[in-house]
Formats: sequence, C-alpha cells, structure tokens
Amino acid sequence: MLKRRIAVHSVILLAYITFEHRMEDANESVHKKQKMEHNAVIAGEASSTNSTERSLKNFSSFRVDRVLNESARSKTIFLLGQFSDKEGDGILILEKTPFNKSTVSNVLSNCSAELQMQNDIYGSYQAFPRSEYNAIKATVIHPATSKHTAKYTAQKHFMIVESPEDYKKITQYYINSLPQFSMQWVYNILDHKSEAERIVYEDLDKDTGFVLLPDLKWDCKQVEDLYMVAIVQRRDIRSIRDLNDKHLPLLRNLQSSCLKAIEEKYKVTSHQLKAYIHYQPSYYHLHVHFTHLHYEAPGTESGRAHLLAEVISNIELLSDYYQRSTIQFTVTEQSPLYDLFMNRDNANGGLSQGDAARIAV
Repeated sequence: MLKRRIAVHSVILLAYITFEHRMEDANESVHKKQKMEHNAVIAGEASSTNSTERSLKNFSSFRVDRVLNESARSKTIFLLGQFSDKEGDGILILEKTPFNKSTVSNVLSNCSAELQMQNDIYGSYQAFPRSEYNAIKATVIHPATSKHTAKYTAQKHFMIVESPEDYKKITQYYINSLPQFSMQWVYNILDHKSEAERIVYEDLDKDTGFVLLPDLKWDCKQVEDLYMVAIVQRRDIRSIRDLNDKHLPLLRNLQSSCLKAIEEKYKVTSHQLKAYIHYQPSYYHLHVHFTHLHYEAPGTESGRAHLLAEVISNIELLSDYYQRSTIQFTVTEQSPLYDLFMNRDNANGGLSQGDAARIAV
C-alpha cells in the first residue's frame, strides 16, 4: 500500500482523479442513461415526459450561489447555482478521489514542487502535477429540486426509534405516498433499458434474481475502492421491514452469488468485503451494497447499515423478525420522516393532511 504520508522530505500530492459527469434527478425523473467515453462517465437524466442529454465541455457557465456543504475528510464540496444557458437550479459536486497506484509514478515524474515547511526530517511541499494527472470528479444534478438542495445541505442528524407500530402508522404511509415514477430508473436497469453494459452479473429468476453492477461512487480503477450494488428483480420488497422467511432463498442467493461474482471478476475475496442493507434506504426497492473493507463508504455507520449476514441470521431465528423488532435509524432535520416522528403523538394511525402535503412538496 502506498503511504499517503511520507517522512524525510515527503511530497504531498493532489490525487489523480478521473472525471465523472452525471446529471441526476432521483425524485422526479423516469429515465437514467450512462455511457462510458474515454475515462469519463457522462450520464443524462430527464423528466417523465422528455429525455434530453448533453455533455458539458467545461463549467464556465455555472454560477455559484452558495456552498451547500463541504467535507475536508472526503475532500468534497457541494455547490448550488445555475447554468447561464439552462433554466433552473443546478447542484455541482466536486470530489477528489484516491490515488491510482498504476499511475502514481507518472504523477511524480511530471510534477513540480514548492517547499512549504522544513523541520528536521519532515518536509511539507505543495505539489503541482500536470493537468492530465490533476482532474477532479464532478457530478451534476440539473434541474435540481428543493429536495435535492435539502439533501446536500449541511444538516443536523437525529436518531429515530421506530417501533413496529411506528412503521405501520408513519413510515409505511410515508413510503406509500412517494411518487411511483421515482423508481423508474431502477426499473430501467432491471429491464436493460439503461446501463446494461455496466451489469457485472445477472440472475433473471423472478423470485431470487438480481442484477449486480458498480455503484456510481466507484470509478472502477482500484479494487480497494470497490463499491457494488445488487438490485433485486422483485418489485414488491421495499426495505428490510418487508423481509421474512419466505425471502431467505433470495437473501442467500444474493450473499453467495454476489460474493462469488465479485471474486471472479475483481479477485476480491469475501473476507475483504462488507455486504449490507440500508435502513432507511435512499430508494425503496430492495438493494444490497458490497464494499471493500479498505474503502470508507458513506452510510456504513450504525443507524444506517444492516449487515446482510445478520439480516439472514435474524430471520432464521425469527421468521417475522423485522415486522416485530424496533429499529433505530438516523435522519436529517430536513427529512419528511424527521417531522413525522417528531409529531408521532399526533399521527393517530396515519398522516395528517398537513403531513401528507409536506411529503408531496
């Protein structure tokens, strides 16, 4: 492993990064398409009535209104603004990705350096790689809705305790209130209308089948950053709350087949992988995440990730475990579920008209 901090006149380098441009609308679009061109991933996504696609040559037309969020740890910044030649708000996400071991020698041999500080055996430098080794990963969401803005704005997080009764009265009602077309991009993948070329493994069985493909967070360059997602063929399982003993064949197939497929293609063994299910998920169609243990993937913390092996074990012990258990999860203060659970005493068996109206916005 390449050490990122080197004593004795160490050089601090900017990461060599691939460029990714993805135009995404997770709640209001029904079409998602992605194509590979050189080392860039350019995706165009449109609304439920039209599909338009145009790749950007630069970002000179983007005018920044404000910074929604930033992270020094992940070296990511989230910007809200507008494109001068397009209507509506847009969100631009800029991210530095890890070093690529196969090209780091080229980065070093084509890089100037300026000394910032010297103290005994420790040296700190500002390094300037050539432009081809100094790209950044860029994600574009346009047009961006108020929900996108809220999603990427820095917010406080809260821990919610959801009893089985809370799920029936609040969460389930909330899920049922979500627009059906928000899942169309998932169905496009399952139906091979989009991203068919990215599928690594597929099982077409209507009950136990799934598709396995790289998550867009992974540029497929280094296996240490591996991030795969398995999306089930069934369309009636929205979260772990729906799982019971009848779904054990599906879950076991996901566990064994995905781990085998990943090992065969990427030479990463099951002992180097973490398989988990999010609750609450980012979209309500059952899917399983597979990430390399070396990769600090978002959403792996307690209160979000449930290990697949433990989900299987819990259902083997009690067939309706997830219908009877109390589950804790985290939400942001802008999440509709935050307001609903803060007012759970007024839920009275369902959502009020005011709550339902807030969901629809």
